Amino acid sequence: MDALALVAWNLRRLRIRRGLSQEVLAVDAEIDRTYVSRLERGLENPTVAVLARLAAAVDSRIEEFFVVPADGEAPPQPLQRGRKPK
Repeated sequence: MDALALVAWNLRRLRIRRGLSQEVLAVDAEIDRTYVSRLERGLENPTVAVLARLAAAVDSRIEEFFVVPADGEAPPQPLQRGRKPK
């Protein structure tokens, strides 16, 4: 797995673990939602500053974006669309 794919995998894993939508993560990290989407698809190369803002937004540390998944580990499942129940 290359570095961009590793960051993409872990960004999505951390975002979903926190129960955040891409939109909420983008607002919290002060970046555009489409940029979050492109990061999660491995299409963008984030700066250290962006990784720091993303890490803060998911209550994590930058190095967690570089954790190698275990062999056979399934990709994070997407969140359900729509509103969360009250």
